[in-house]
Amino acid sequence: MAIVPKTFLYNVLLQFALGTVATQDDLKYVNPLIGSTNGGNVFAGASLPYGLAKPVADVDGQNTGGFSTDGSNVTGFSHMHDSGTGGNPSMGNFPLFPQYCVDNLVDNCKFPKTARAVHYKNDSVVAKPGYFALTLEGGIQAEMTAARRTALYRFTFPESKLPDGSDLNPLISLDLTDLWDSRQNASISIDAENGRIKGNGTFLPSFGAGSYQLYFCADFSGDAIDGGIWVNDRGGSVKELFVTRGFNNFYLQAGGYMTFDRPNDGVVTVRVGVSFVSTDQACQNAVSEVSDPDSDFDGLRKHAEDAWKEKISPIKVTPGGVSDDMLSSFWSGIYRTMLSPQDLTGENPLWKSDEPYFDSFYCLWDAFRAQHPFLTIIDPQAQSKMVRSLLDTFKHEGWLPDCRMSLCKGWTQGGSNADIVLADAYVKNLTGIDWELAYKAMVNDAENEPLEWSYEGRGGLQSWKHLDYIPYLDFDYIGFGTNSRSISRTLEYAYNDYSVAVVGKGLGKKDYTTYLSRSNNWQNLYKDNQTSLLENGTDTGFTGFFQPKYLNGTWGYQDPIACSALASWCSLTSNPSETFESSIWEYLFFVPHDMAKLIKLVGGPESFVSRLDYFHTSGLADMGNEPVFLTVYDYHYAGRPGLSASRAHAYIPSSFNATHNGLPGNDDSGAMGSFLAWSMMGLFPNPGQNVYLIIPPFFEAVEVTHPETNKTATIRNVNFDKTYNNIYIQSATLNGKPYAKSWVPHEFFTQGMTLELTLGDEESHWGTRKEDLPPSLSDSLAGVDANGM
Repeated sequence: MAIVPKTFLYNVLLQFALGTVATQDDLKYVNPLIGSTNGGNVFAGASLPYGLAKPVADVDGQNTGGFSTDGSNVTGFSHMHDSGTGGNPSMGNFPLFPQYCVDNLVDNCKFPKTARAVHYKNDSVVAKPGYFALTLEGGIQAEMTAARRTALYRFTFPESKLPDGSDLNPLISLDLTDLWDSRQNASISIDAENGRIKGNGTFLPSFGAGSYQLYFCADFSGDAIDGGIWVNDRGGSVKELFVTRGFNNFYLQAGGYMTFDRPNDGVVTVRVGVSFVSTDQACQNAVSEVSDPDSDFDGLRKHAEDAWKEKISPIKVTPGGVSDDMLSSFWSGIYRTMLSPQDLTGENPLWKSDEPYFDSFYCLWDAFRAQHPFLTIIDPQAQSKMVRSLLDTFKHEGWLPDCRMSLCKGWTQGGSNADIVLADAYVKNLTGIDWELAYKAMVNDAENEPLEWSYEGRGGLQSWKHLDYIPYLDFDYIGFGTNSRSISRTLEYAYNDYSVAVVGKGLGKKDYTTYLSRSNNWQNLYKDNQTSLLENGTDTGFTGFFQPKYLNGTWGYQDPIACSALASWCSLTSNPSETFESSIWEYLFFVPHDMAKLIKLVGGPESFVSRLDYFHTSGLADMGNEPVFLTVYDYHYAGRPGLSASRAHAYIPSSFNATHNGLPGNDDSGAMGSFLAWSMMGLFPNPGQNVYLIIPPFFEAVEVTHPETNKTATIRNVNFDKTYNNIYIQSATLNGKPYAKSWVPHEFFTQGMTLELTLGDEESHWGTRKEDLPPSLSDSLAGVDANGM
C-alpha cells in the first residue's frame, strides 16, 4: 500500500472545501463586447486563439476594431481585424453585405459604403467566443464563426415578396476595400455557375510603413442566379475587374456580387478563406478548414468554443461571492490577451522558414508590460513561438520588430522593446529559443543604428554612447526618424540595455557590463531642482523631475504636466514632445530595474509615496495608457505594498468593469486585459525580471496550472470578503512557512507553490522591511541578494 503524503491529502481536502476541484464553464463569463465603445476599440467578433480570420460586423462609427456598440450603422461584414488598436482602423478587408434590391434590379441595390449603411437592431447583438450575430433593420440576420484562416457566415433572409407575389432575390455584395479605404489596387473574378468569387488587393497598414497584399476566396451556397461586378452605384454581369485607388481624393468604389433564389429557410452561407500568399492558398485554406459550409457552421462554432476553453483552462478561481460582473470582467480580460498576436505561420510570403511566424505585434511598447508576461504563465508554448518569430524576423529583415502588422513594419514608439520581451523569456526559462541568436539581435539594437529608425532599432546611438543620454534636438545624421521623445527614449533605452545585460550575463558574455553601465543613463536627465506647476499656477509641491537636455549639456524645458491627462495628448504625429503618449510626471516612475535608486533620488520612500499618491489622485495619471501600469504597484519598492493593493482597487472596477465602455482606453491587443487579469489574480510582473509583486487577489482563491510542468500554483486569501474591506495583507505563508517578501519569482508558477495571505482592513508591517522589498539593480550591486526568496 502506497503512503500518501499528508500535504497531498491536506491540499485535496482544502481544494474540495473551496470548491475548486470541480471545473465550471468559465467561458460563459467572457463578454467580447466589454470595451466595444468609449475608445476601447476591442474586436468583438469571432476568432480562434491567435487566429487570422476574425469576422465581425463593420460600422461607420468607432470602427477601429470593426464593430462598436456606439449606435452607428453597419457597412458590411469583413473577415480580418486587429483588436484594441489606436490610430487608423485596422484591416476590415473585402466586406460582404447582404440585401434585397428593389424590384430585383441590381442597379437598385446599394453598393457604396455610405449608401448601404444600415442600423442594426440593438437587442439583436450576440457576441461570444467564436461567434457573433446581429440582425439588420429590415430583418436580415447575420451570424459568423471562424476557423484559423477561414470565416464562415450564415445570412438568413426573411421572406419578402414583389407586388406580383414572387420572391425577392437575396443579393450579397463584396467590396474591394478595407475599413479606412486604404486600397491601392485590387482584382476580382466572379464564377456565378460555381458560386465563387476570388480576388486580391493591395492595402496600407494602419500604423506602419509599406503596403501588403491580401487574397480571398469566397464560396456561396444556394442556387446562384447571376453574379457580376459593381462600380460606384452600378452593377452588371461583367465577371472580372481590376481597379486602382482613383484620382486624388476620388476613391473608386468597386467589387462583386452574387444573387440567389431565396432558399426555403432563407439561409445563404458564405465561406471566405483568406491568405497573404495567393488566391489559390486562400481557396485551399477554406476547403481544408471548412469542407462543407452548409453543415459545418455549428460544428465550427463548437470547435472555437472548445479551443477557447482549453486556452483559459490553466486558471481557476474560487469567487468567494464576488459578482458575476467582476467574473465577467476578469475572464474577458484573459480572453482578449489571446486575440493577438496572430499566428500567420504558413502565411508569410516574405521569406521561407521553418520557424513560426506571428504578426500583429501592435505594439510591443504596449504589450511587453503585462500581456507577454501573462502569456508566459498560461500559454508558454505560444509565447515561445512568438519569441522565435521575433528572432526569425531579425534573421531575415535585420532588426527585431517593435511594432508589426499585416507583414509591415510598424512605427517605433520608444525604445527597442522586443529586448524586454526576450529578457523576460530568458529569466523565465522559456524553451526552444536560440539564445545566441537572441543576444545577437539585442546587441544589434544596442549598437547599430538603422537608416530608418522610425520603424526599427534605435536612433541617436552616437549620442547615447558618448553623451549617455538622448539629447533634445539631437544631431543625428546616421539615421532618420521622428526627432522627439528624448526623455522617454532615454529612459526606455536604459531599460532596454538592462535587458541586454541580463541575457548577456546569463550567457557568460563579457560585454554585458557595457550594457549594465548604460542602464544607469536615465539619471543624466534628472534635474533635482525642477518644480512642477498645475495649469492654474498652483505649485504641486514637488521638486526634482526629468527634463530634456541639449547636446551641449545645458537644460531644456518641458512642463512636467504636459502630455498628461490634465493637458494635451502627445504622440508621434499629434503634438510630438519629449515624452511619448505620457507626461514627465508619469515617466518619473519608469525605472523598472532600479527603483531603489530612483526613490533615493526623489528624497526617500516617504517622498516617493507622496508623489505616487499625488500622481494617482490629481488627475495626472492616465489609466487609459500602458505606461501607467507599473505605477500602480511601485509602492512595493517603497515598502508600502498595502498601498499598491489600495490603488488597484481604486481602478477596479471604476475604470475596468463589465460594461460596454468598461475599459479606460485602447485595449491595445490585450494589454489592458492583461493588466486587469494580473491585478485581479493578485500578482503583477516587472517584465524582464524574475519578479511578481504581491497583492491580495480579488477572489477567495486563484489557481494557475503551468501547462508544461503541470504544477499548480495557488494564491489563497484568508478573511476574504467580497465587499473588499479586507484588502491589506497582515501575514503570509509560502508552502506553509512564514513569508515576508512582497514578491515571488517565476518558480512560484513552474514549481506549483501555495501562497496563503491573511487579510485585514488596515495596512500592516508585512512586506515593509528592506530585505522584503523587490530587488533593484543598485541593491544588487551593493551586495544585497536580489535573487533569493
